[in-house]
Amino acid sequence: MAFGPDVLRIDPREETERIAAFLQDQVKTVYRRNGFVVGLSGGIDSAVMAELAVRAVGKDAVAGLVLPERESNPLSASYARAHAAKMGIACREADITATVDSVMPYAIRDEYIRTLVPEYEPGCTYNITLPTDLLERESFSFYVLQVRLSDGSIKKKRLGFEAFRAITSFANIKIRARMLHLYHEAESRGSVVAGTTNRTEYLLGDFCKYGDGGTDVEPLAHLYKNQIYQLAGHLGVIPEIINRPPSPDTFSLPVTDQEFFFRIPFDRLDHLLYAWEHAVAVPETASALGLSEDAVKRAFTDFTAKSRATAHLRQMPGSIPFGITAQGVGTPPRSPG
Repeated sequence: MAFGPDVLRIDPREETERIAAFLQDQVKTVYRRNGFVVGLSGGIDSAVMAELAVRAVGKDAVAGLVLPERESNPLSASYARAHAAKMGIACREADITATVDSVMPYAIRDEYIRTLVPEYEPGCTYNITLPTDLLERESFSFYVLQVRLSDGSIKKKRLGFEAFRAITSFANIKIRARMLHLYHEAESRGSVVAGTTNRTEYLLGDFCKYGDGGTDVEPLAHLYKNQIYQLAGHLGVIPEIINRPPSPDTFSLPVTDQEFFFRIPFDRLDHLLYAWEHAVAVPETASALGLSEDAVKRAFTDFTAKSRATAHLRQMPGSIPFGITAQGVGTPPRSPG
């Protein structure tokens, strides 16, 4: 298919059948388990994943787990519960605040934020953002800490790499705590943990190692976010979730995925990402999408940087090949018998 606005179009019915067949094989043949556990975040990816699991193994073999903590957006749990009820699957909610706090207390994180924004105090909320106008102008990819003070005003602080890494390490504890609870639930049920990472997130590294990236199966990793929405409409995901802007829901002040990571509106992002992944020429991409060549070049540069920086997330941990020693090739393994 020639590159253009329809390049990401799929047949949702055929794709549903293909993924359902894959899921059936994974649970019955590969893992030999009873069903699937899905972490329901109130977002589009987990909602579609749960719907596909129901089509694969039936609603009685699918369980949803809603995992809020004290700073989660209340809408997330509300939408997750509503969607579980719509599907008719078992659903349990477990507050993970104590798990998060036992690893790194919220109070220690707050003390660190206070070193950056002295006005930060109990009751304040915060997030981290990037410039979101990458297609409009050349801009540095620097992170900004935003704190909403008690009077409602916003205080901003540009973050260096060390400060960004420190604050996101707190957020990643929340993501990894969710996976800890998901595996407990799955193992107690004899089930498989179903991942929710889509191709857009996978290619650019918008997932947490041993967090939402630590699952048993990733049935959505071949589908761009645009295609997830196509499936959502076909599968009957509730409109509250379909219409909700995607968000990591790890900061106390709400932030969208575009503001935190992608920098490009979703109605442009996936087509640009497809063009970058499939080496479509810049002039062809710009013409097909109605963008300037400079805008496309900026997007491609950003994709390349993100992909390189997160390559380790898509690989097994590094190791020395078997049989190689400091002196050279080691003793070959013994033959049977």
